[in-house]
Formats: sequence, structure tokens, C-alpha cells
Amino acid sequence: MSLFARVLIAAALWLTAGAALAQPATTFAPGPGPQRTERIEAELVPMSAWAAPGSTAVVAIKQTIQPDWHTYWRNPGDSGGTTSLRWTTPQGVRPGEIVWPLPERQRLSGLMNFGYSGEVYLPVPVEIPATARAGTTLTLTVKALFFVCSAEMCVPDELTLRLDLPVREGAAPLEPSHGAAITTVLAQAPRPAGIEARIAVDNGVLVLSAAGGPLAGRNPGPSYFFPFEGGVIDHPAPQTGVWGPQGLTLRLQPGRATRAGGVSGPVEGVLATAQGAFEIRAEPGAALAGTSGSGEVAAAADASPAAASTDQSGLAVFAQALLFAVLGGLILNLMPCVFPILAMKAAALAASAHDVRHARRDGLAFLAGVLTTFLVLAGVLLALRAAGEAVGWGFQLQSPPVTAGLALLMLAVALNLSGVFHVGAGLQGAGSGPLARLPGGLGAFFTGALVVIVAAPCTAPFMAFALGAALVMPWPMALIVFLGLGLGLALPFVLVSLTPGLLAKLPRPGPWMERLKGLLAFPMYATALWLAWVFSRQTGGDALALLFVAGLSLALGAWLIGGGQSERTAGRKGLIHLTAGVTALLLAGGALVMAARVPASAVDSPGIAQGAGPASAPWSSAAVAAALAEGRPVLVNFTADWCVTCKINERTSLTSSGVAAAMTRTNAVYLVGDWTRRDDTITAELQRHGRSGVPLYLIYSPGTVEPRVLPQLLTEGVVVDALKDVGG
Repeated sequence: MSLFARVLIAAALWLTAGAALAQPATTFAPGPGPQRTERIEAELVPMSAWAAPGSTAVVAIKQTIQPDWHTYWRNPGDSGGTTSLRWTTPQGVRPGEIVWPLPERQRLSGLMNFGYSGEVYLPVPVEIPATARAGTTLTLTVKALFFVCSAEMCVPDELTLRLDLPVREGAAPLEPSHGAAITTVLAQAPRPAGIEARIAVDNGVLVLSAAGGPLAGRNPGPSYFFPFEGGVIDHPAPQTGVWGPQGLTLRLQPGRATRAGGVSGPVEGVLATAQGAFEIRAEPGAALAGTSGSGEVAAAADASPAAASTDQSGLAVFAQALLFAVLGGLILNLMPCVFPILAMKAAALAASAHDVRHARRDGLAFLAGVLTTFLVLAGVLLALRAAGEAVGWGFQLQSPPVTAGLALLMLAVALNLSGVFHVGAGLQGAGSGPLARLPGGLGAFFTGALVVIVAAPCTAPFMAFALGAALVMPWPMALIVFLGLGLGLALPFVLVSLTPGLLAKLPRPGPWMERLKGLLAFPMYATALWLAWVFSRQTGGDALALLFVAGLSLALGAWLIGGGQSERTAGRKGLIHLTAGVTALLLAGGALVMAARVPASAVDSPGIAQGAGPASAPWSSAAVAAALAEGRPVLVNFTADWCVTCKINERTSLTSSGVAAAMTRTNAVYLVGDWTRRDDTITAELQRHGRSGVPLYLIYSPGTVEPRVLPQLLTEGVVVDALKDVGG
């Protein structure tokens, strides 16, 4: 199966995660013992009955995974994500790294994943300080993030686990319930065994040879190499090989990293054989002597060979999921975030309505601008996330410099539409004058790019589903989803531009276009003011004052350049106007840089509702847990000042007197998570609910762990009914 086919199939499997991603589980304020979701039960358990001061104890994350679900090894393979642990321990107690058991090979629709199913222990050594006092108890707490996947979907489940470990003097016996099982896992876990290994690329094939230690003088039996890092080998490709008196040689298909650059350094991983599993470090070099000539190596069996039969259904699911992405992009055209930018689209359509060739060119250029910008933003987002940054869709407007720059850009567009200065030639037609837009296809491309940049912070129905799944996919699959969203966003404009019958219904160019152009400037002014307000909420009054100076300088520079253009139209050089205009623009740039560098001052929380609506408090997982412990329902609003949809929902639905009355009747708590500025905790919470951006509305009911997710477009009735359901 080709790589492209595998990418499409994987996208199908991951995109269907959206529904489940909306319902992940997080356990609040746990005690010792197992914690669970619908897919997995996990518990932090000890190997020994107690820990001695100055010793190394062993604890383990015990996973009990539901049938048809699995979790992942340190290298998850072609999809999924490894289990990660965040520890909270007493002073001096130092947890080590996971001792990974040998994983299963889980083949699924042309992909190969490495992971675990059923029951598995992940042991972790823990150093106990010599100062620990016998007779005391050490409380170990770990937040474990599991990627729990099936053939159709993948869900990130985070569980907080706790263990109270007694401290006593002397050697401890095994803990009765789990000690023997953990001991067996440790005994069978891959470890170095004195094996020498070499790896090299030979005629497009990776040749891995291993010799010595337990491999010498034995038939290794079915063998397989699990690399520690992704991209080294093509995971689904078969591994063939031969063995000899000193060891074996495997022939592997190179992965994306080794295809591009060959083998530039050591390759580490686990060599699994019938004689055991061993950690090896293969240095670049030719095959070792004595690793061939005795026979062929038997192929290792997959854990789920029947899963390969799901290729056709996977492609069908992908088609459905891609349709959802396109629908999300279509609906985005109706979201409030996009309303101001529709003005630019309308101007572009009116400009070329009766020139079929130009209309077709502008439509395709607009599509190219949308798709290119979607890919750029998605690429930056995925790169930041791969580097460990906690960011989500709309991340660009969490940056005050970006917000300030966009505010000035919108002001420049508005001044252009108002006729202060001109870019490009005029339209044909009596009295039409110069049209304030970039010339031809470049202008349409720029319009498409601007639509995406400003509209990106909003999410629409179907779009949230697609983005939530895309951000946990391998990058080729994620980019396909973003392209689908871009296609949906651009589709109405492109269809109109390619349909002569629809274009013919628009009025012909004339003086009315100048009036329309001036009218369309006002949504751009409004957008500039809105972005300036967002900037003030992110930074404070001092930075806003400098942004105003930058805006005034920009307006002066645009006016002077427009005067210079008029001078040149009259046959004069206009150098004074143009020079002064450029100087003013440079001053605007300097003021913008100064505004962006002003340290953020303490500003009021943008999310706290005022007026007739319910009183609110800042969101935190602890606040949710405390309210639920008191038996009170919880309404959570994840919002941002740069999200227009969020602000409209708050004004029309969340801060109404009817909602306030329903909150009082049900004794509910209203919590607001403000994402206007970057907040990694909120980003992680959005991801746990399958979202990459705001808005997100959750209703928690006492006695339940998982919240109900409300629609992104709210009405007062929807909120009141949800409160009645959980308060009954």
C-alpha cells in the first residue's frame, strides 16, 4: 500500500475521533486506588509492601484497557501518542523513567502502531531519600495522559493517580496483589545484553546486523526491530532477514528520516527475538561477520492481523470525515468572525462581475490565498506543538504583536477603501475611479489570506470536530484536514466567480462602486477598533497609547502618499508628499515595535461577566472539583476577547437575566476560562475535550465525571434547558 493511501486511511481513523474527543475524562481530587474512564482503568501500585530509606522502590502504572482499545509504547508508530507522566512527590523523592515492556505490533488499515492492550504494567523506579523516616508515609501523585485508541477513534484520557507508600526499615516483601506481576514485567523487559550492532543503507534498504551475546550460536526465531524514534523505518513494511553463527541481519524499509538523509548516527531500539528482547545501539557501518549463512529469519506475527481487512471501511470513513471538514469551512462563512471580511469579498466580486475571465482568475486566486494561508498557519501550529508548545487554533491572536499588526493592517485596508490612497489601476467604466485594492489576482489572493488570518480564531460546527482530531494526527493527515476546511471557506466565492449566470445578475461597474467601496470601509474600521481593544486587554493602557500613535502615523502616511499619487496624476512628481508619507509610515512601524515591547500590565479578566448575568469566577480544575464536591452543577465558558462568536454568545445567552435566574434555582457555579492571552492550562483542557480553540461550553453535573458539551452557537433557551437537566 502506498504512503499516500496509508495517510488517507489514518486520517479517516483519526477524524472519527471527534465525537469521542468531546468526551474525555479527567478524575478530580482522587484518593488511592484505581481511576477509570469508559476506555481505561489505571492505578498507581507498588511492587513491594514498603520502601526502605535510601533505597530504590519500584511502582507501576497498571492499565486495564477495555477490549478493542489500546495504548502506546515510547515510539507509538504511525499514529497515536506515548503515555506521559507528570509526578508530584515529597522533597527528595525522585521518580525515574518508565521501564517499557515489549510492545505489541498493532497493524491497522495499512498503518503499524506499537502499543499495549488488555492489562499492562509500566514500572517506574523511585529513589527514596535516606532522610525518609521509618513509620511515615510518602504520598506519590502522578498525572498520567494516555492516548487510548480503537480501530475508529483515539481519545486522550488524563487520570490523576495516587499511592501512599509506607516507609519502613529492612527488606520488604512483594506486595501481594501486584508485586509478582511487576517483577515478571521487569524480568522480561528489554535491556542491553552485550550485543554489537551495525546499520547502513544498501540500495535503498536499511541493513541492520546484530551479533554476540545471547544471539551467538542460536537460531533467533521470529525477529523484529522496534526503533526508539519514529521515522527511522517504514513501520508497516515487512522485516525480512537471515541468521548466522554469530547473530542475524534484518532488511528494513527506510522511514522518512533515513530516506532523506541516510544513517548519520547511531540508531537505538529493541531487537525482539524468540530468545528474548534486547536493547541495542546500532552504529553506522557494514554488516557484521557471522550474521548470515545459516538460514532465513522467520517473520514476527502482528497482534491484530485481522485489522488489515478494514481498508475499504477506513476509506469510506475518511470520505465522510473530509465532508465534515468542508462543511465546517462552509459554515465558517456565516460566523461573526468573518462578517467584517465579507466586505472585501463583496468588493472583489463587484469589481470583476462582468468580466468572466477576470472573475475566474480572481476566484481561483482567492482559493489559492485561502488554502496557502491555511497550510502556513497549520504548519506553524503543528511545528509549535511538535516542539512541545501548548497552542491551539487561533494562537496567532494570543500574541500582542500580531494583534497590533493586524489592527494596523485593517486600518490601512479601511483607508484604502475610503480613497485616502490607492493601490492598482482603476476599473473600466464611467466615473468609477480607481478601485482600492491590489491589482488582479494578487488582490484576490491577499483577500483570501486575510480572511483566514482573521477568521481562524473562530470555530464553527463540524470545524471543531475536524480540528480536534487533526491536532492529534501525524502531520500529513492533519494538513489534509486543514485543506478541507480551507476549501469549504473559499467555496462560495469560488462557485460564484466560476458561474457566469450568477455573475450576470450583479450590476455593471459604475459610480455606485465608489459609494459601495466607501461604505465597505466601515467594517474594516470596526475590525481595527476591535483588534485594538483586544490588544489593550492583552497588554494595558500604555501599550494601547503607543498603538494609537502608530495608527495616527499610519493614517498620516497613507494620506500623504495619497496626495503624492494625486500630484503624479496631475503630471507633477509629488516627491515631497511621498517622502513625508514614507517617513510617517516608518514612525508608525517604530511606534508599533515599542507598543509590542511594553510589558503586559495587570488588566481585568476579560471573561468575567457583568450586568444582569450570573456572577462568575475564573476557571480551574480545582474550582470545578470543589463545586462538584459541594453537590453544585458547574457551567464553564472557555472564551477569548478576540473570539467574536464568544462575545456574542455571552451578550445574548450567558449574561441574560433568564440564565442568571436558572443558575440561582439550580445553585450552579459559573466559571470562565479566559484564553485571550496564552494559557497552557486552558489549552490542555481544550485538547482534552477534543477542541483546538474557543468557544467551548461545558456543563458538569454532580455525581458524574464527564461534562456535557453545549453547542458553539448558544441561545438563552439552550443554556437554561441544560441547567434544568443537571439541576433536576
